[in-house]
Amino acid sequence: MDERPVLFFDSGVGGLSVMAPTRALLPFAPLVYVADNAGFPYGTKSEAEIAARVPALLGRLVERYRPRLVVIACNTASTIALAAVRQALDLPIVGTVPAIRPAALLSKNRVFGVLGTDATVRQPYVDRLSSEFAADCRVLRHGSARLVELAEARLRGEATDIADYRQVLSGLFDQPGGDLIDVIVLACTHFPLVERELALACPRPLQFVHGGDGIARRVQALTQGQQWPEQPPPGVAVFTQRQPLSAALADTLKVMGLEKVDYL
Repeated sequence: MDERPVLFFDSGVGGLSVMAPTRALLPFAPLVYVADNAGFPYGTKSEAEIAARVPALLGRLVERYRPRLVVIACNTASTIALAAVRQALDLPIVGTVPAIRPAALLSKNRVFGVLGTDATVRQPYVDRLSSEFAADCRVLRHGSARLVELAEARLRGEATDIADYRQVLSGLFDQPGGDLIDVIVLACTHFPLVERELALACPRPLQFVHGGDGIARRVQALTQGQQWPEQPPPGVAVFTQRQPLSAALADTLKVMGLEKVDYL
């Protein structure tokens, strides 16, 4: 049977929010999850740094793990380096882009927020998506490196303060028109990991959208007709820098089928 894995790549643990729906849809798929913790966080880096780092790392990872498909489970890396990765690697590459189209379909007030990293929310790619799918909407953006840190801390099992989430959300709500926001795009794969905390911190009920389920369906479509092992081998969590794993993170990785830990 074909034991080539599906490889997920992110700067940290945020891409687990993308891997989870893919694993649910394709339960026999071998999985490799890569966290570039040596380069974390991406959202505060320059476009040039990310454009150079991501294709080079993925080239090494593809050579080592021989995946059938790569998912760049990181909005920042996708909006900056997706085209370069596709040009460099001869296999299917699935990117992660902000869920602006679903948000525009959901928003009744025609005002929604895009919450991502600083690097993501300033990309022309977001302008193009907004122009194409949300031309009749007011799209408010806010970049937050702090929310990435909170999501990482949450997966490590550390306590986080609801006041920190309120402070992050104020970056959207305090903008002109922010009081009309009825949908928020979680435009960083870390952010669905703290969706519950964000909902509790919101001053009013609203909807959150992200792209995990859509990516899972895309992976399924691209691997249609391919063979999978009857029992997949233990999944592998790969880190680019050695550091101790908290008990909470180690448990989360095992629950998600990532039973082995490797280093690049």
